[in-house]
Amino acid sequence: MGVLLVLAVGTFTVGTDGFVLNGLLPSIARDLNVSESTAGQLTTIFAITYAIASPLIAAATGDWDRRRLLGGGLVLFTIGMAGQALGTTYAVVAVSRVLAAVGAAAFQSNAYVVAGALATDDRRGRALATVSAGMSTSAVLGVPIGVLAGQGLGWRPVMWAIGVAGVLVAVAIPLLPAVHVPPVRLRARLSVLIRPAVAKVLVVTVVGAVATFAVFVYLPLIVAPSATGAALSWVLVALGAGQVAGNSLAGRWTDRFGPGPVRLLSLGGSVVTCAILNVAAPSLPGVLLLALVSGAAGGMLMVPQQHRLFSVAPDAPTVALGLNGSAIYLGGGLGSAAGGAVLATAGVDWLAPAGALLAAIALTLACVYRAAAVQPAR
Repeated sequence: MGVLLVLAVGTFTVGTDGFVLNGLLPSIARDLNVSESTAGQLTTIFAITYAIASPLIAAATGDWDRRRLLGGGLVLFTIGMAGQALGTTYAVVAVSRVLAAVGAAAFQSNAYVVAGALATDDRRGRALATVSAGMSTSAVLGVPIGVLAGQGLGWRPVMWAIGVAGVLVAVAIPLLPAVHVPPVRLRARLSVLIRPAVAKVLVVTVVGAVATFAVFVYLPLIVAPSATGAALSWVLVALGAGQVAGNSLAGRWTDRFGPGPVRLLSLGGSVVTCAILNVAAPSLPGVLLLALVSGAAGGMLMVPQQHRLFSVAPDAPTVALGLNGSAIYLGGGLGSAAGGAVLATAGVDWLAPAGALLAAIALTLACVYRAAAVQPAR
């Protein structure tokens, strides 16, 4: 449990950086003299960099002790956070986001690998959920605290605080047990990617993440009619609390019922909550309730996806999980870019319907793939 706790705190730290910009978007835009849609692309930069870096790092590091990657990743992540805190132009902050994303890719994908490798088959879902809970908890605690601190102190001290947290976790990494995985070259990784069973899981991950990020990155603008300032922080608390609850339930339900039903429940919930978000936006109680349910739905997706990849790629679970991490961030980058495009062209009222449509596409794909399930690749 101590190992999982360290890994979860690390994913909490990385997740806080990934999410906190959403709540600070207006102040960052003002400080860097850019539009809010342009500031939102800092999330795109982080996500796309992560998606590209994750498989490249894994291929280049071979059978390294995972502790080297976990610790080194956090060090690079911290350097990127310092660059964001010090950057006075959009270009400098963007480059620092790239550095932070490379460090996050080295840490986060390996955190899930270590958790999955050390767990037994009957407890793997819960082990993955424990580490994933760090990411969900970052939305409950890290993001609202960051928003409140940003309103009082500015967004740059928030970046410094996240960097300090990264250093503290890095100090604990040498205490973890050594974990080695067989080296896998980039060509072999790409061969895993094109396996039909693996590709189907990853496609659902990408489209599901596109739907989520197209809405979540710009959530402060969507709920502005009823939630600004401290009220926005409570909305983010509700969203994060739902994610933690959904993640916890996903671990238990995946071990009990299998990944398929949990994945469908997650995507179906996302369709419904996005579809009615604009209706709830003028009412703070309605927004809070919807944020809680929406967070629970979104928080259920990662664990069944990871669990499924362990099953369909039993000979290369490390590769498959790394690809899933890339898929999440690729979807996040595409989603934040798509949301920015919708915001700039059609306006804020179309963000939630766009998210509902994208979530419906992901749900449809999941249903089709489930109906035509293939045997695990060998």
